[in-house]
Amino acid sequence: MLDRLFYAGGSAFTHKPGAAVVTARRAGTTASLDVLNKYMTDAQMPVVSSTYWNMVFGPAPKLVERDAEGLQTMRNLGRNMAWVLKCLELGKQNGIEPPEAEISYWTNFNR
Repeated sequence: MLDRLFYAGGSAFTHKPGAAVVTARRAGTTASLDVLNKYMTDAQMPVVSSTYWNMVFGPAPKLVERDAEGLQTMRNLGRNMAWVLKCLELGKQNGIEPPEAEISYWTNFNR
């Protein structure tokens, strides 16, 4: 779904801050986080981070509540997102426009 969404409407996300958050029972979170972050970087989205990788662990919501470090990471992520949104709004109010990307060259490895 994200492949289609970002291919067809990726420009709708340009310069909008984003953050990927993943949860898992055991493994797979780092690979999933990596894939989700790539959508945002390809769409020129500022990626908001936290104090660690944006993930929590637990096979059920009640068990996720035991992941103290993961929940701390999520709280810090929320604060960082709020700060970035405020900074972007202040920049907009003061006439700071987002940069325009160069898109005239595309890498082609099949020359």
